[in-house]
Amino acid sequence: MSAFLAIDFETANHQATSACAVGLVRVEAGQVTQEAAFLIRPPSTRFFFTHIHGLTWNDVRDAPTFADLWPEVARLMKGARFLAAHNAPFDRAVLRACCALYDLPAPRKPYVCTVRLARATWNIRPTRLPDVCNRLGPELRHHEALSDARACAGIVMRAQGERWHF
Repeated sequence: MSAFLAIDFETANHQATSACAVGLVRVEAGQVTQEAAFLIRPPSTRFFFTHIHGLTWNDVRDAPTFADLWPEVARLMKGARFLAAHNAPFDRAVLRACCALYDLPAPRKPYVCTVRLARATWNIRPTRLPDVCNRLGPELRHHEALSDARACAGIVMRAQGERWHF
């Protein structure tokens, strides 16, 4: 079984370039091998989604930019067959926008959307991440980037028939 990387972004506002946190969970041969979570200083001080994830400009003002974090993110992606995310079009758009903003090479890896996976594999509806986790059993601190990435990794592992443990 090959490696994959589960990824979850939190954004400060409606701009895809406003990533303010990212959670990453690398899975190799059915085992979690690495985890990372980073606060990100977005290019704007405007925060509209604090009520969702709890982050403010003061939390990230001294954090690295996405460009500063890119070498670590790219290292975790290296050799991954695909990226997994809950509502993958959102995370794909954020990743592409942040790469474009800093003139970085956007990864051309396929995505597995765990919303679609949960619907197709277990017929779970609604398929918000808390709903899927309530059905499958993992603990979740929704909108905490690392917790969301862990849940996505677990959903993929469960669908692949692997044991789900962290």
